[in-house]
Amino acid sequence: MYLLYLVCGLLISSCAWAREEDVLEFGDSDFDAKIAEHETALVMFYAPWCGHCKRLKPEYAKAAEDLIRNDPPVALVKVDCTEAGKDTCSKNSVSGYPTLKIFRNGEYSQDYNGPREAAGIVKYMKAQVGPASRELKSIADFEKFLAQAKESVVVGFFEKESDLKAAFLQLANKLREKVQFAHSSFKDILNKQGLTDGVVLFRSAQLKNKFEPESVSYSGTAETADLNDFVTKNFHGLAGLRKSDNQRDFKNPLVVVYYDVDYVKNPKGTNYWRNRVLKVAKEFEGKITFAVAATSEFTHELNEFGIEFAHTDKPRVAARDADDKKYVLREEFSVDNLQNFASELLEGSLEPYIKSEPIPEAQEGSVIVAVAKNFEDVVINNDKDTLIEFYAPWCGHCKKLAPAYDELAEKLKDEEVAIVKIDATANDVSAPFDVRGFPTLYWAPKNAKNKPVKYDGGREVDDFIKYIAKEATNELKGWDRDGNPKTTKTEL
Repeated sequence: MYLLYLVCGLLISSCAWAREEDVLEFGDSDFDAKIAEHETALVMFYAPWCGHCKRLKPEYAKAAEDLIRNDPPVALVKVDCTEAGKDTCSKNSVSGYPTLKIFRNGEYSQDYNGPREAAGIVKYMKAQVGPASRELKSIADFEKFLAQAKESVVVGFFEKESDLKAAFLQLANKLREKVQFAHSSFKDILNKQGLTDGVVLFRSAQLKNKFEPESVSYSGTAETADLNDFVTKNFHGLAGLRKSDNQRDFKNPLVVVYYDVDYVKNPKGTNYWRNRVLKVAKEFEGKITFAVAATSEFTHELNEFGIEFAHTDKPRVAARDADDKKYVLREEFSVDNLQNFASELLEGSLEPYIKSEPIPEAQEGSVIVAVAKNFEDVVINNDKDTLIEFYAPWCGHCKKLAPAYDELAEKLKDEEVAIVKIDATANDVSAPFDVRGFPTLYWAPKNAKNKPVKYDGGREVDDFIKYIAKEATNELKGWDRDGNPKTTKTEL
């Protein structure tokens, strides 16, 4: 019995060890020779101290375990740019960490622009090897292809060459990183499907349900664009599985139902809730996009809706309308409550959720503090040219800017110009303002608040004054258009 435990323990230990070892590590001494041994390889150029690299490492290792067993295999490689791989990183123009690049037969092919989580890496890299559409040569091939699908797949049935087949193969190449394609001219497969020149989208076994057909046949023209529209429209079905690597596929108005989605450990429980979502989604087909999503994968998004992450038996629901305004279902999840929520979303009778700090009771200093709830009054409807700083409290560059920004506001306090700041981490930022880093500054002329201009000038007081003097709707009282003082002020 002890020997059995020992053998099992060694096997488990070996499996865990092999998972890490599936990621190959090359350096300057062997990179060129080793990378040439692999038909397709994904290389991560990293620095050990890099936080993003540390977060990617376990996902990368998990993906490597799958991809090394792919047919054909894909090698996942890492190169330490701070030690053994300095020259290799320099030669490959690595300027930030992590940088991921795809190599084919030892030669650089392209930058990797795919997801940074294991499932997404696997899907993206599998699409990089082999033909864009897999040829099915037997009934067994066909059935295995459908059985292994984790999401919708598209299959072409072609007795001979045709315009539809040409369009199909062209689309397969275009969408190879997003969708799995297969085709066949095998007689038994064509007879089984009853097609000689057609295309069918098949839903994966785990997503089949009674509210929509298991497959959808294409009936459009032999044009790639029309075929693409067909795949896009039907790929996710009535309530698709929304993940971090496909979330952009789901267009507004959008209702997302968050819960413990897990088709590996709990497919029955996952479909229990999804079927209830599907029942409602069927009633709003073509009017609202519905999706289900794993709570654990979208905790940040839930926080943006004011929904705190918590393990619960009942799903949570959030939505965005056509104007990207946010809404939250406050009642407990049920089919009736979801149905009413969707109806009111379409009617426009729901009250939007706005993430906002409280409106300041009083404004202290010359810089006006805005929050989401008073942004319209403070910025949009203030009848003044406005400079807005979107900042983060923890941002070092924002802290460095603060004294100059305060001084600027004090100098311009008697002008028809508002100097405003808003904490973009604690307040919603709506279009047309696009904030992707801190600080971000926008100039919003009083007669064109819907077309603000991103400020990319200097960060000293004189830089700001010259810019504002030039761009102000009405000439400033204290400065000419070139930013020169109109009068000399003597300080006592």
